[in-house]
Amino acid sequence: MSKLVDYLNHLDQNADARAAHSKDPHAAMTHFGLSHEEQAAVKSRDKNHIAKVAGIDPAEVGAVEIPEATH
Repeated sequence: MSKLVDYLNHLDQNADARAAHSKDPHAAMTHFGLSHEEQAAVKSRDKNHIAKVAGIDPAEVGAVEIPEATH
């Protein structure tokens, strides 16, 4: 499983992670170890782009909600 998929699952399962991502997405993603390409995919909020970078089928991204930044 890719680091990006791990991060999305982490956000899905952990309220503190979602809050940290909402507060400062760059810091949260960097701390988790995502590459610049992976971070750009998450920031795009484009599920097709995320799936391509993660190497998965876009349908697998469908259930994941990516929190928006609050700042």
